Amino acid sequence: RFSSSASKTSSFRAADKAVGYWLLGCSGLVFGAVILGGVTRLTESGLSMVKWHIIKGMRPPTCEEEWLEEFNIYKQYPEYKFLKRDITLEEFKRIFHMEYLHRMWGRLIGIAFMVPAAYFLIRGRISKAMKPRLAIYFSLLIFQGLLGWYMVKSGLIEDDRTRTAPRVSQYRLMAHLGSAFLLYAGLFWSGLSCLLKPEQLPQTPKLKTLRLLSHGNLAIIFTTVMAGAIVAGLDAGLVYNSFPKMADRWIPSDIMSISPKWKNFTENPTTAQFIHRVLGLTTLSCIFGLWCFAKPITLPRRARLATNCLLAISGVQVSLGIATLLYYVPMPLAASHQSGSLLLFTNALWLAYELRKLKCVINDVDPERT
Repeated sequence: RFSSSASKTSSFRAADKAVGYWLLGCSGLVFGAVILGGVTRLTESGLSMVKWHIIKGMRPPTCEEEWLEEFNIYKQYPEYKFLKRDITLEEFKRIFHMEYLHRMWGRLIGIAFMVPAAYFLIRGRISKAMKPRLAIYFSLLIFQGLLGWYMVKSGLIEDDRTRTAPRVSQYRLMAHLGSAFLLYAGLFWSGLSCLLKPEQLPQTPKLKTLRLLSHGNLAIIFTTVMAGAIVAGLDAGLVYNSFPKMADRWIPSDIMSISPKWKNFTENPTTAQFIHRVLGLTTLSCIFGLWCFAKPITLPRRARLATNCLLAISGVQVSLGIATLLYYVPMPLAASHQSGSLLLFTNALWLAYELRKLKCVINDVDPERT
């Protein structure tokens, strides 16, 4: 038992603070990318750049001739043909710059991850347990970039779907957002593990239940976010702009109007919005249940703060969602709602981290790491 405790303490001390701040910084950049991605979609900018090159794509048009050439290329694709035939060159420049910023931000994340990672590895400041995690994060970064282009390509192919509504596939949008959340979760958790001293918690049945509830809340929040991605991909926020009913009905009449029936869940805007509403309210109820269950339990200060913040942020997030719906998805509210989803997810991760089960009791931890 003593050797296990000493080993755990040594492992915790070996985690370098600089590594922790670096990982949290990378997670912050991913947070920014999610916000930029949401604004890019809301401003309908995502299909303005029709080519993808890792190096050549870093140079935007710099003169009028290059801008006209880029604009003429854009005119060959569905968004211009079927949706924006009256767009001017100046308007094209604005949406191009928005998408360009999003892509360059992604490259910035790659540099901010890889360069310090190489430095820390060479200096031997990465623990043995952290090395495979970094390999996973690196793989997710590469996958995320490729997936982003794969998503954009779905809106550049002229078919029946893009002729009717030129936009990216809601399935690929959901996958792109989901992988961003997973990358963010890994970076954020690993950053916390380097910076926050583990709390000693009594292993009681109630605490075990609370820990399970915290993990359950993480799952329901993630599921709700993925349902929101389907809503965004279908522009389903614009079909029923009333609350709590949908056109004076609790269950709208066209909720299963597509055949085969299973397609309604991901291709019917009415069904997508209905599911997202139900999941959003379910998430709020689950978090409130967790808060009520945790209230009489003696918890460390950080865990208590995380629990209270989780309830507060969930209330704000649901309110933002309702306001976004009632006001026909204005960009500031919609962007705030998407940012709020990641903030809520962050808080749930923090709570789960504070409640995690330690394999041993740590009695000797460097006080400077608090």
